[in-house]
Amino acid sequence: MVYSQRSPGSWRLLLSLLLLAAGSGQVRYSVLEEAKHGTFVGRIAQDLGLELAELVPRLFRLASKGHGDLLEVNLQNGILFVNSRIDREELCGRTLECSIHLEVIVDRPLQVFHVEVEVKDINDNAPVFHLKEQRVRISESRLPDSLFPLEGASDADVGSNSILTYKLSSSKYFALDVKTNSDDNTQIGLVLRKSLDREEVPEHNLLLTATDEGKPELTGTVQVLVTVLDVNDNAPSFEQTEYEVRIFENLGNGTVVIRLNASDRDEGVNGEISYSFNSLVPAMVGDQFRIDPNTGEIVTKGNLDFEKLNLYKIRVDATDKGHPPMAGHCTVVLRVLDINDNVPQIALTSLSLPIREDAQLGTVIALISVSDLDSGANGQVTCSLTPQVPFKLVSTFKNYYSLVLDRALDRESVANYALVVTARDGGSPSLSATASVSVEVADVNDNAPAFAQPEYTVFVKENNPPGCHIFTVSARDADAQENALVSYSLVERRVGERALSSYVSVHAESGKVYALQPLDHEELELLQFQVSARDAGVPPLGSNVTLQVFVLDENDNAPALLPLPLPLPLPGARGGGGALSEPVSRAVGAGHVVAKVRAVDADSGYNAWLSYELQPAAGGARSPFRVALYTGEISTTRALDEADAPRQRLLVLVKDHGEPALTATATVLLSLVESGQAPRPSSRVLAGGAGAGAGAGAGAALVDVNVYLIVAICAVSSLLVLTLLLSTALRCSAPPSEGACGPGKPTLVCSSAVGSWSYSQQRRQRVCSGEGPPKADLMAFSPSHPPCLVVGDMNEHQDLNDEHCTKVSLNFHN
Repeated sequence: MVYSQRSPGSWRLLLSLLLLAAGSGQVRYSVLEEAKHGTFVGRIAQDLGLELAELVPRLFRLASKGHGDLLEVNLQNGILFVNSRIDREELCGRTLECSIHLEVIVDRPLQVFHVEVEVKDINDNAPVFHLKEQRVRISESRLPDSLFPLEGASDADVGSNSILTYKLSSSKYFALDVKTNSDDNTQIGLVLRKSLDREEVPEHNLLLTATDEGKPELTGTVQVLVTVLDVNDNAPSFEQTEYEVRIFENLGNGTVVIRLNASDRDEGVNGEISYSFNSLVPAMVGDQFRIDPNTGEIVTKGNLDFEKLNLYKIRVDATDKGHPPMAGHCTVVLRVLDINDNVPQIALTSLSLPIREDAQLGTVIALISVSDLDSGANGQVTCSLTPQVPFKLVSTFKNYYSLVLDRALDRESVANYALVVTARDGGSPSLSATASVSVEVADVNDNAPAFAQPEYTVFVKENNPPGCHIFTVSARDADAQENALVSYSLVERRVGERALSSYVSVHAESGKVYALQPLDHEELELLQFQVSARDAGVPPLGSNVTLQVFVLDENDNAPALLPLPLPLPLPGARGGGGALSEPVSRAVGAGHVVAKVRAVDADSGYNAWLSYELQPAAGGARSPFRVALYTGEISTTRALDEADAPRQRLLVLVKDHGEPALTATATVLLSLVESGQAPRPSSRVLAGGAGAGAGAGAGAALVDVNVYLIVAICAVSSLLVLTLLLSTALRCSAPPSEGACGPGKPTLVCSSAVGSWSYSQQRRQRVCSGEGPPKADLMAFSPSHPPCLVVGDMNEHQDLNDEHCTKVSLNFHN
């Protein structure tokens, strides 16, 4: 217990120093191991005479060599508590005394306090045996009361928690002997209570349990396996005292007559048995037979002859290898029987091979004759054919047969037959002989070349180099030799005004398809043709495959400017909307549309997606106009005032989204007039030069849109909505079918960042649904996905990476 004097000022500090100098500054606490985090240990600040308010200013800290994180001090209340798991066995092992030495350091002035925290043991460790299984080997000849030592258990705890008691599972043969020496060292062992018999119980499985005296008690167990060692106390014995064997004459040398099997209840060398003929066996038995000493097999040494001797009596001994050895005996009575010892003979003549696969049924392939030197039933021979094949044997005369065709042949299924002719006599047991006949089937040209699939889809970028390889067709012919030699050719047809052979060619041997000239997506989007494959048989056979070559678009066309189709109405102009919108009233407000630049791109998809940009004016002056990024509409950004120049010259850059992008420029001239005036139109839209290699765009005059344009837009919109409704109704009500133009390919509609409709002027792939004229495609751009291009079906030959493409077919009649 620690006493501390609390007083203000220097008296308290002086008193604390005196107490420490006198040796009374040592503070001791105790804590149980495995205490939970936050467990109270002691009021260390109070016991050391330190004020709570000065713990932080004086840099109060706790140090412990190697154990700094086990205990911690709460600087708010000065309480020492458990910070992390404390394992007494890990800290001190089996030492009875276990403590943690802490150093408490404070500054201003510097003070060092020593604190001892005793860690008390709890029963948290069960007894442990070092071996998972203890093996004891005991001879069955050992006498009762024999002692066999065992290895005890250990407990990592100390004190009463480590005191162990032992218990053995119930056994009528063994008991447990436990002795404690003067130094508290416990020795345990097995005591043999009853004589062992290995032949009765070869192994004894016991369970040894160790229990400590802690609270609660903990236990540990180990398996004790007792193996009983054998002694030679059993003689070998046979299942029978006499064996009778019947064998036929003329058995070959080394033929097994009988295999004797004696058993010995002992084990090891005491149970190893050796076989031999008894010394009283006549010498002629040794001349005709021998016995294997390890397996007990009696085998022949020469041919047996029934007419010479038909009965043998053989006495056999079985001896073990124990000390002393013990033996068992039996008698083998061997009777020799007469046999059918002549096999039939087979002769093949007049082979007619190979046989054509279109041979007629009943065609004779070979003549077979058989014979047997035996007489009676032993000389009567029958023939059979294996396996079950399109052939059969026909008996033509006694012991004569014909091999004839029984079913139609197909060389592509089986090109060669391995036949086995078996001749068997009527002896008992019967003897047989076999002869092999190999029948080769000759090929005829009865299989046409076949393609893996009837149609292939090929994707080729436009502007390809002449002679480039675009695809390889391959057909397989199941026939052989020249009947399987395949050559390829184009099925000629007209493509517009030109022959197919002016576009593509196919190599006759390899089947490689080449594009003979650069393809233009704007001229030809789909080139569909057939390739023929023919073999070299007589007559030749062939088949066709269809190739659909889709020409993929590249950005090879610059945007082209278009003239305005209709004038736009000018608000506030005299004449009630009939005036042209080229003059711009200074009274218009911000956001008023004054003109629109229209352009188209001959490409498709992403390459035809146009954007408009207003180029900065000369001198850096800020223009009161802006152009819509995707519609080309020019509108005011603010109200016009007198400071704005009466003539505005705007330069609009039109750019597509291809790689690389191509551009065109348009110059728009606007005249600013006072409100109420209706001067003569003077503005013009002039085409500028195209950038990135594009040609010059067409000039377009900027005019106002009148009421006719509004009517036309409404009519087109109504037609579009009606077409969408009809298309949806047809798709939902009728299953997909092929129309008059064959299987239709879906028109590609790709998404973009623009929510407007873009109508392509170029002719797209024809899509037919039922009867009716071809339709032009409407390309819809959705703002949810980036634009991309997908055409037709993908296969294993070509691939496009289109993760966000949607196939939509929006059509309206031309």
